[in-house]
Amino acid sequence: MASSLAVINCSQLVTLKGPARPRVGAELRELSIIPEGSMLVVGDRIEKVGTHDEIARLIENAVDCDVIDAGGRIVLPGFVDAHTHPVFAGTRAGEFEERAAGATYQEIAARGGGIQSTVNATRAATIDELVEAGRRYSEWFLRGGTTTVEAKSGYGLSLEDELKILGAIKRLDQETALSYMPTFLGAHSIPPEYRARRAEYISLLVDEMIPQVASQKLAEFCDVFCEQNVFTIDESRRILSAARDHGFRLRMHADQLSLSGGAKLAAELRTATADHLEHTDAEGIAALKSGGVQPVLLPGSVYALGSSRYPQAREMIDAGLAVVLATDFNPGSSPTPAMTMVLSLASTQMKMLPSESITAATVNAAYSLGRGDEIGSLEAGKIADFVIHDCADYRDLAYFFGIEHPWKVFASGRLACERAPLVQ
Repeated sequence: MASSLAVINCSQLVTLKGPARPRVGAELRELSIIPEGSMLVVGDRIEKVGTHDEIARLIENAVDCDVIDAGGRIVLPGFVDAHTHPVFAGTRAGEFEERAAGATYQEIAARGGGIQSTVNATRAATIDELVEAGRRYSEWFLRGGTTTVEAKSGYGLSLEDELKILGAIKRLDQETALSYMPTFLGAHSIPPEYRARRAEYISLLVDEMIPQVASQKLAEFCDVFCEQNVFTIDESRRILSAARDHGFRLRMHADQLSLSGGAKLAAELRTATADHLEHTDAEGIAALKSGGVQPVLLPGSVYALGSSRYPQAREMIDAGLAVVLATDFNPGSSPTPAMTMVLSLASTQMKMLPSESITAATVNAAYSLGRGDEIGSLEAGKIADFVIHDCADYRDLAYFFGIEHPWKVFASGRLACERAPLVQ
């Protein structure tokens, strides 16, 4: 393998270069595109982005350099998917069919389906089986142009099984080209064996699971599904406060099914993110702004559940929030790893411009994970996670939906996957 790599003949080199912080307001539309741009990578880092002539001079002086002709295609940073549940056993295709026949998500969960059905299958699986399934999903993410995912546990709901899932996430990070940022989500649901004694499960989370995960360094974040019928405001506060005491950064599932006060709790605790937010109102949006919380919007789950209540993305942008978009990939409420589908939904259902969506799915997502100085934009010194998409204009990523746009995907400067171009 050559020591350096050059990408030339890009119709648009979409760098996302800008201030070293999440982007807000009009900044979401500023993609810092270099028309007919080129890029030089040395090892796993970007050496320089610039015009064709600027990079051509560097190529001439390089001793050992592979040159890739993008053929007039666009080049973007790899997508950073900041909310996924990528390790689980089985599927819930049967429940998908039930919802199509009229059953609601809540009705299915009440009779033992939903999250619990995936918990049952995941508990029965070995770590090797979970890694093998996760490896397949990692290929899906990469083929869609995603190079980093935030990866939640939450389908074990016992100390042993949560550690098993986090162990699988660690192995997938080491064994695949996809980068995983692990999040502990033992507070995803109350398991049935604790339904009549939920206080004991909260104590198990606080006194055993969180300390064990911290001591084994298996997660960087802790998350909780804050909802009146899942974990209440007071329970969520206790769990997240304990997690912070053990060194975790905090994330939250908030205001997904009702206006439960989740956004306000996220602001109170100054969590890194508040995710979902389908029911968040103007007061909640103002609270997120005051607390410096990044909203992570998941239109794929709204779509997959057949709902029409999407988060108020425009109001959040107008309020100055650093909006993030993610897939919520999981077997029940959002079985898609396709970030381009999310871009399309963001435009058609939440009236976000394609430029805003791309920012939300790259550099803003990277900052929500504490990685904005390393990934999310194409700038000198950053990790060379980038994608050559088989189109000539960045807006095509949201406009033409339901197809895989990437032609070549690079992670840390190495080719992670490629396919034949759509047009020969």
